[in-house]
Amino acid sequence: MPSEIFYWILNMSISASITGVIILIVSKIRRLPRRIVSFLWCIPLLRMWLPIAINSKYSLMTLISKITTKTVTVYSGLADFSMTNHIMAADTYFPITYKVDMMEDIFSIAFIVWAVIAAMLIMTLFAVYVITKADLKNSRHLRDNIYISDKITSPAVYGIICVKIVLPNRYKNGDLKYILMHEQAHIKRKDNLWRFIAILTVCIHWFNPFSWLFLKRFLENIELACDEIVLKLCGEEEKKKYANALLNCAENKIIHISAFGGASTRIRIERILSYKNLSRLSIISFVVLSIVIGCILITNAT
Repeated sequence: MPSEIFYWILNMSISASITGVIILIVSKIRRLPRRIVSFLWCIPLLRMWLPIAINSKYSLMTLISKITTKTVTVYSGLADFSMTNHIMAADTYFPITYKVDMMEDIFSIAFIVWAVIAAMLIMTLFAVYVITKADLKNSRHLRDNIYISDKITSPAVYGIICVKIVLPNRYKNGDLKYILMHEQAHIKRKDNLWRFIAILTVCIHWFNPFSWLFLKRFLENIELACDEIVLKLCGEEEKKKYANALLNCAENKIIHISAFGGASTRIRIERILSYKNLSRLSIISFVVLSIVIGCILITNAT
């Protein structure tokens, strides 16, 4: 049983890597809103958690199946569901019987190594969260859900359920408007919850180097997405003020919170100063493109 668990986790991770690389390529389209790109990252995320997907002849996996992989049917009816099998090291499934007896021992050992390291990473994640929460316990209330603390260097959103905006002790009043607009965008999008899920996912798929790359890009994209939300409400002169507010904030390295300076400052400044509102036609086109990409990547081979 342990060897079977890791067998399917490894297959899920390979599927997520394939879909994630496609998202990386698609994200190079500069005009594509980062709000859409951050949503597209849900595809590899789902691939890392769900072993089963609906079959489709339009799936990217259908093309790949002609070369290296196949699917294992789980359910056939009005719609067919299957599990993608990239490794193809077994003769039969449910339960798995391997083509070579030694493979069971290899996957059993791999399961133990995977489980120990995954457990350590998850415990570390929760420990960092608890320590951070304790450090901010004495933060001073300013107004509404806004607090001030001398324990941080950059404004950020903390918490998942009881969400609060925490400002550094020496924030600039002139920047406060833009800082709060950005952090409120994080709250509205529930970015801290998505961050937590993304980091937890990487803890499960720690052995996959692509998962760490995808996490980095995802965290960058959610910052850029919030920038877009703020810029949509700003005039041309306010763009410069918003960029200046970003430069005044030092980068915060705590990855489970939404920090105002939490992504590449150079990239964000460039996008802020070059931002232009999209036409309705462009928005519709990009939404249709994202739906097509989702259907191609989230389904399995027939």
